[in-house]
Amino acid sequence: MSFHIGAKKGDVAETVLLPGDPLRAKYVAENMLEDISCYNEVRGMLGYTGSYKGKKVSIQGSGMGMASVGIYVNELLSEYGVKNLMRVGTCGAIQEDLKIGQVILATAASGDSGMNRLMFEGMDFAPTADFDLLLTAYQAAKKMDINTLQGCIFSTDNFYDATENRWAKWIEHGILGVEMESQILYTIARRNKARALSVLTVSDNIITGVASSAKEREQSFTDMMKVALETALVI
Repeated sequence: MSFHIGAKKGDVAETVLLPGDPLRAKYVAENMLEDISCYNEVRGMLGYTGSYKGKKVSIQGSGMGMASVGIYVNELLSEYGVKNLMRVGTCGAIQEDLKIGQVILATAASGDSGMNRLMFEGMDFAPTADFDLLLTAYQAAKKMDINTLQGCIFSTDNFYDATENRWAKWIEHGILGVEMESQILYTIARRNKARALSVLTVSDNIITGVASSAKEREQSFTDMMKVALETALVI
């Protein structure tokens, strides 16, 4: 057991999917995995291990924000020998033409996280996805005729920010969407020589104001889960 994960050694697979919402972890485990067991209920952050087409896979809720996901990523890597981490979550698009449901494979994560600045003493580290995971996910999506968009995203510590024209410079530089976890996931994975990738679904468009419901965010957007699980089969 670690501080925040109640699993024993061997309970967690080498490949872990990381939805922010623990209820999404529960939904996916119950509907897309076989022979599941719940290894974690600490603080309500549900974690499951099961089988996907014969491959052992775990899915662990990670919470919202970089501080929360940083806790779970650190403990999964240091205490449970995890080698592959795939965030499966949602993002808000900041390119006007991006539609609800678009799957994004995040090649790199810009951001405003104080965690990275502390870690690198004020300098800017450029955290990127693992190329092998990225390529495998892209190829898996192609085989399933799932359209993916590859590009850079922005990870923020501040969900509610009323700064005028906050996203203008990021739109200008081609950032696709905004979320709250990938930057620190990629950074910690690099430090620990693990592989990481964020597979994201556009849940709303910040520019146009179009948005999905909470229920849809919890139980739909299965394309990204299929991509992540098919990737888990071959890594």
